[in-house]
Amino acid sequence: MARLTILEYPDPRLRTRAEPVETVNDEIRQLVVDLFETMYAAPGIGLAATQVNVHRRVLVADVSEEKNQPVALINPEIISAEGCEITEEGCLSVPGYYDRVERPDTIRVRALNVDGEAFEMEAEGLLAVCIQHEIDHLDGKLFVDYLSELKRTRLRKRASKTRRQEPAGAAL
Repeated sequence: MARLTILEYPDPRLRTRAEPVETVNDEIRQLVVDLFETMYAAPGIGLAATQVNVHRRVLVADVSEEKNQPVALINPEIISAEGCEITEEGCLSVPGYYDRVERPDTIRVRALNVDGEAFEMEAEGLLAVCIQHEIDHLDGKLFVDYLSELKRTRLRKRASKTRRQEPAGAAL
């Protein structure tokens, strides 16, 4: 198991569209394990492979309080969405920033599991929001893209200023 380095906004690698997984093999299964370890340690409730500079369509999530309901989705695709929910979102790649985003509150997702088997699941509430947020990452999109240009500009400036103030050799 390994904790992976999470890319931070405005790193351009976060804009890379992830490639589909052709075969679920031991490498992909290890990636899932590493994503969970990294997500739990951060701590977070979701993490996409793109956020750790692995551009494969893999995401993990666990929105439970006890951190005992892990969900791993390989090649996820939303096949239906309904309702509307406005929730405050944050992101491990945009540390310390939260804002309100509007998304469907119920979704149906098709994906592969860690054994390479296709399945569908319905998600609602926080899990639905989390899965949509992580699929956005796989498509090279961040939750800040839903915000006004003014808010994004302020956030970019703040992120750049924070980077300049980090001591030499600091982890990015």
